[in-house]
Amino acid sequence: MMNRRRRNPSGRRILWTTLSVLGVVLLLLWALSPPRVLVTMPPPQHVETTNPKVGVHTRLTDEVETWKIQKTLAMVRKMGSPWIVEYFPWAYIEPQAGEYRWAHSDTVIEHARNQGLTVIARLGLVPAWARPDPAERETTFTYLDRAHYADFARFVGAFVTRYRGQVRHVIIWNEPNLSFEWGYREVDPEGYTALLRAAYDAAHEADPDVVVLGGALAPTLEPPGSPAGLNDLLYLRAMYEAGAAEGMDGLAAHAYGLAFAPGTAPGEDLLNFRRIELLREIMINYGDEASPIYVTEAGWNDHPRWTWSVSPGLRAQYTVEAYRWAETHWPWCPVVAMWMFRTPQPLHNYQDYYTFVTPDFREKPIYRVVREAVTPQAP
Repeated sequence: MMNRRRRNPSGRRILWTTLSVLGVVLLLLWALSPPRVLVTMPPPQHVETTNPKVGVHTRLTDEVETWKIQKTLAMVRKMGSPWIVEYFPWAYIEPQAGEYRWAHSDTVIEHARNQGLTVIARLGLVPAWARPDPAERETTFTYLDRAHYADFARFVGAFVTRYRGQVRHVIIWNEPNLSFEWGYREVDPEGYTALLRAAYDAAHEADPDVVVLGGALAPTLEPPGSPAGLNDLLYLRAMYEAGAAEGMDGLAAHAYGLAFAPGTAPGEDLLNFRRIELLREIMINYGDEASPIYVTEAGWNDHPRWTWSVSPGLRAQYTVEAYRWAETHWPWCPVVAMWMFRTPQPLHNYQDYYTFVTPDFREKPIYRVVREAVTPQAP
């Protein structure tokens, strides 16, 4: 008699159960995974606006999904803003000396240009290799000593070379008159001016038509010797005394309104939107009236409990009025870029109340108010 293989019903049940569970797990993983979005490049777009000075500061630095970059910039265009300011960190692009990673910057700039936007590139943030050894000195990403000024200037030259004909404006550093942005050191307008002039030479060697912006000065009333920073008016005067006029084609400045209406007159002891008119006076006094001021951060905040905030309605009203003020009264100011259009993720602090659009692309009232105010309306 032939021996027959004995069947094992329980083994088969275990096998089928295992396969069923595995199938359910795979299905759940597929369902929970982010959707793959096919990004196609539309025909070149054009910004329709009634105010060519409207701008916003985008925050795409940490946005990793291309479709979100594209959607953000498309919404900027549809709002009627022809200008954006975007941050391109040196530490991200050159994490190792001489090794450049341009992929993310390429994506942002390509999509911005496709939407018809003019990009102002803010450059800064120091890579680890250009900072002191942390075992010898504790530093931050904003610390750069003079020994590495030439390295930063070389990066600026590389950036301008790569995006020649695509990005015409570059900001050298951010708020150097604040200790936080100067490596938690005493601020140094002479040292910053030396950095600015080194970057200026490298940028213009790469592209004679580039517009190098100095400063990006923060409005502050800090007196000399303060550990927090230095009054922007005093800092700018010190920059000019150190030769900044030969190292910049224009000045970048920040013009936050706090709780004041945009038409509030400026004063040396007042932080408000029109404070940059005092910066303008200093430029004229030093014979630099031909250089424009680019407002690369500005705006109002509508946090419900922050001391210097305003209501959402007033924020929208003040923003539109500020754009109009610049168009009417500031012929020397090409753009007012409001802080900030959108963040990739909620910040869970008062900064969320500066945005125009939520991280998931829901329009805030301010977005709709600005769009209605500055885009041509169909008859």
